[in-house]
Formats: sequence, C-alpha cells, structure tokens
Amino acid sequence: MTFLALVRHGETNWNLHGRLQGSSDIPLNDTGRAQAREAGYELEFRTWDHLVSSPLIRAAETADIIGAHLGLTRTAEFPDLAERHFGDAEGFTDWDAYSHWPDGRYPGLEPRSNLIVRGVRGVDDIAARYPDSAVIAVAHGGVIRAIFDAIRRRHSPRILNAGVSTLEHDGSRWTVRTINGVPV
Repeated sequence: MTFLALVRHGETNWNLHGRLQGSSDIPLNDTGRAQAREAGYELEFRTWDHLVSSPLIRAAETADIIGAHLGLTRTAEFPDLAERHFGDAEGFTDWDAYSHWPDGRYPGLEPRSNLIVRGVRGVDDIAARYPDSAVIAVAHGGVIRAIFDAIRRRHSPRILNAGVSTLEHDGSRWTVRTINGVPV
C-alpha cells in the first residue's frame, strides 16, 4: 500500500492578493514559509520514505522546508502535479478575469478534464514508483482538488495553503482519508 500526503504549497503574494497563479512560477512569501514549517509539524505523525513535489518553485520550496524539518530530501518532481494553466488570465484577480471573460473561458485555459486526467496520472505515477511507501507530495490546490473530485466522484472542499490531505493506494485504487486534515 502507498500512503500519500498531498500538501498544498504555502501562501504566495499572488495568493494574498487573490491573483490567479496557475503555471506562473511565483515564490512563497514569509507567511507561506511559516505555513510550510507548520505542515512539517503536522507531518510528524509518521515516518516518511519519500518527498516529491510539483516543479513550480512555490511547491518545491514548501517541500524543501518540510523536508528540512523531517530530515528528508526532495527526490523527484512530477510535472503532472503542476497547477492548472489559466492562460491569459494568469496574474489577474478573479474580478479582473471576470470583467474580461465573464463566461470564464480564458484564452489558453487548460480544460478541467485535462487537469483531472493529469492529476490522477501524477498520483498513479507516484504509487507505481514508490509502492509500499509513505510519500509526501507537495502540489497545488486546483490539481489536488481535481484529484480528490475524481477519486471521490463528488465535489471536494477548497484546499488550504499548506493543507495536509491523505490518501492510500491499495494496489488497484485510491481512497481519500483526509482533506485539510479532516477525515472524510
């Protein structure tokens, strides 16, 4: 069985100001670094075998902060765990994006169906690469939520910055155990 902790990256200035980040490579702010340290404390409940992340700097930095606390080194990046690409709306606030594209169809927006396929493929790759292991994977709220929606076949709650959610793979399927630390 693979036990996976999916952790959303800590806060960035774009999160703070309500800007769509998507695939833009935005670093953590000081609050985000503190949140990553808190996630490290939350993850002390077990021994971890591997630490991986999305290739985006906010996820990688969060993983490295968690790893420093737990004595783990990040060993891989999984591009499928990167955040959804919001196309021309990246950098816009929700309101600004809505004022330009009230139908929500931003030019260059990655379809949600692609995000779901990519996200599930990412966690499946982790389970295949690290069978019978406990793995921390740091990713992004949109992709984590898409993964959970696909596995649970229902709408999942918003994923909090540095929120720790857990799932298990029994060799054939995933089961979500917690979302933002809350049992489901």
